[in-house]
Amino acid sequence: MLGYGYSRVLVTGGAGFVGSHLCEQLLGQGHEVLCVDNFHTGTKSNVAHLLTNPRFELVHHDITQPLYAQVGQIYNLACPASPVHYQSDPVHTMKTSVIGAINMLGLAKRQKARILQASTSEVYGDPKVHPQAETYWGHVNPIGRRSCYDEGKRAAEALYFDYWRQHKVQIKIARIFNTYGPRMHPQDGRVISNFVVQALKGDPITIYGDGRQTRSFCYVDDLVDGLIRLMNSPEEVTGPINLGNPGEFTIAELANMVVVLTGSNSEVVHRPQPPDDPYQRRPDITLAEEKLQWRPTVPLREGLIRTLDYFQTLLGTGPRSGYPKVIQFEAAVQASQRAEIA
Repeated sequence: MLGYGYSRVLVTGGAGFVGSHLCEQLLGQGHEVLCVDNFHTGTKSNVAHLLTNPRFELVHHDITQPLYAQVGQIYNLACPASPVHYQSDPVHTMKTSVIGAINMLGLAKRQKARILQASTSEVYGDPKVHPQAETYWGHVNPIGRRSCYDEGKRAAEALYFDYWRQHKVQIKIARIFNTYGPRMHPQDGRVISNFVVQALKGDPITIYGDGRQTRSFCYVDDLVDGLIRLMNSPEEVTGPINLGNPGEFTIAELANMVVVLTGSNSEVVHRPQPPDDPYQRRPDITLAEEKLQWRPTVPLREGLIRTLDYFQTLLGTGPRSGYPKVIQFEAAVQASQRAEIA
């Protein structure tokens, strides 16, 4: 039987950072997984360990083109998510968000499948409301360099709700905040991968702006748990629902944490802040707590250690020297008086 409850699950962008972890978890739950990726930012190495699993199938495909498959659930994660990547081909980024959404919604309609859209906190733009709740409509520059991603995701959300209202497609929308962990692309331009790679190489750690801007960082395992809970929530829970860690840190604090934890001698340098870069970013996860019984469980220190281990292996930088400084790191976190999820 197709439709909700059918064990074959499609994950677009499945060879990417988040997608590969999602595929792994779905297989662990006994599902058949159809992983689709155009390998623009995803890599086969992210899912190489899954290829021998008879319930896993990897297909090279771009969702700007129609896809025909028998599936009961669709996780639509396909789209470059870092500024470096989504700005490298902004037209294709917008096509992926808009045409890709139409193609995946059409597939969900034909198959009577439930579909989850990986939206983003970027729909809030440079917010004037803090923290950001799902009721906030955002503050986005529609013609800036980031708009291919921000406005593409906003358009995708509109399409999902139109298909829900007009065609009764079962939709779920997750607004994902900053996520980190193993399998991040080392050159994706995101702040944690930037800082970790620079620290492990002994290069200067580059902060764009004064370092007082804030972000909230969610470990990838927590995010994947939230996505699966949202997908399997009652039909009336459509979202949008924020998925992110409400612990808020300044970029300067993060840089210090990475330096201390790696034992790096890297100096911190400042560069101009990019246009339209949000100054504050923190999710209000009240809705996720109420509807999904979800809250992140991995503290930033623990998540950073796991991420550092991955990048150390990837870069071949040798044993990490940061363990003796973990106590100093924890003291720095306490001094920051930021609420971290324990």
